[in-house]
Amino acid sequence: MGLDMFAYAVKNEGDFNSDEREELAYWRKHNALHAWMWDLWEEKGKPEFDPETMGGSFGEFNCAPVRLESQDLDRLEAAVIGRKLTPTGGFFWGDTDYSEEDWAYYRKEDLAFIKKAKKAIDDGLVVYYNSWW
Repeated sequence: MGLDMFAYAVKNEGDFNSDEREELAYWRKHNALHAWMWDLWEEKGKPEFDPETMGGSFGEFNCAPVRLESQDLDRLEAAVIGRKLTPTGGFFWGDTDYSEEDWAYYRKEDLAFIKKAKKAIDDGLVVYYNSWW
């Protein structure tokens, strides 16, 4: 068990559970990125949150997709480059003490994801981030 995180592109808004999705990235226990996405999800008004089926003791932002727009990706890119992502603790979320190697690895992966996601949006696709723990 643990924090599994992924981003993908679909043809239409709301198709976040589509079998026809293109995986753009997968992360494991990158809690600093997850905390950033959680803040974004809350800023957007907690879209796709169903209190009847989500939440509980593990928190609301579990299996709750958040759509990523170009401006969101620009903000994320600035946060990644400026090393503004903050490691955050959570049940099954992994270590909050990132080493220099961790930061270098995640920076490379995050920037590669941002590039793919921007291209997907430019190609008319809809990009989502989701997680499960």
